[in-house]
Parts: sequence; structure tokens; C-alpha cells
Amino acid sequence: MVLRRICVFCGARAGDNPVFLSVAKATGAKLARRGVGIVYGGGRVGLMGGLAEGALGAGGEVIGVIPRDMVERELAHPGLAELRIVETLHERKAVMASLADAFIALPGGLGTLEELAEVLSWAQLGLHDKPIGLLDVDHYWRSLIDWLDGAVGRGFISARHRDLLAVETDLGVLLDRFERWSPPPSR
Repeated sequence: MVLRRICVFCGARAGDNPVFLSVAKATGAKLARRGVGIVYGGGRVGLMGGLAEGALGAGGEVIGVIPRDMVERELAHPGLAELRIVETLHERKAVMASLADAFIALPGGLGTLEELAEVLSWAQLGLHDKPIGLLDVDHYWRSLIDWLDGAVGRGFISARHRDLLAVETDLGVLLDRFERWSPPPSR
């Protein structure tokens, strides 16, 4: 699979461990060096800002998508290739998904979790067939991974739907998996 752009979900805060921001910056830079553009939430603070700065510093394309009422609150990033201002969070997710060939979640809060859950639900329903991955920095996503595996064991999620989410601790390994991605058979 050719990856032109990846949508990255991540926090508007930096979190409690400096490694989170460091990995966000490195993710942006590594994607740029591989010639992969980034689509993200458009902010200039927290992991979002670090991701954008890493990519921009390495000469990458960065497209931000942000709701109009969040432009000032999230301090929209002024140096992006493109900043798309939308009206709602629903529109934000739809635009980000339409621009991306794959999705990665870095650490973040409720918004990051909600964005990840939505693209996973869309994949489960067959609304897209793009790869989705977690970059599990400092075991941040361990509880979610355990919950997903438990939901499979308890019969709420099928194993093939659980397999829609790739989990890696290394971005290079995750990107290699994305490049080998083939969508699961339809229902």
C-alpha cells in the first residue's frame, strides 16, 4: 500500500512524561523523511504541536483540520501547508479521514480515544478499509489493549475486528505493517 498521508490522532497536552512529546516530534519528522504527509487536528500545543513541528522541521506536508470555535482555544498552528476550518467535530473527523490513507493514534485524552474508536467502528462496519494503528509509547495504551482483548474473549468484539488495530512500540515497524496491509475480507 502506498502511504501518501497518515491521519495522526494525539493529545493537545504534552502529558506527564517528556517521552510523549519527544515521540510526537520524532513521528512527525520520520513521516516527513519517508515522504508521508500528515493530517491532524490543527493545534500548535501539546503532542499535536510537537507532531507538526517535527514534520515541518523535516520539510513535510502537514494539513490541520480544526473546528472554527476551537481555532483560538487550541491555538491553531500558523505554519501548516493547509489549515482547514470546519464547523463541527463530526466534520473534522470526516475531513481528516477523507484526506488520509491510514490512521495512527499517539497518546492523548478523550478526543484522541473518541477519534480512534470512530475510525475503528467505521472499519468494522466496512465504511473504509484503511490501516489503523496505535503507537504504544511508554505502555500508554496497555489498558485499552487489554480491554479490547477482553472484549474479544467475552464475545463483544470478533477477533477479525480486533485485528483491524495494529499495535506497535516502534513507528518504523508500524509503517512497515501499513505498507503490507491488505484489508480483511468483507463481512
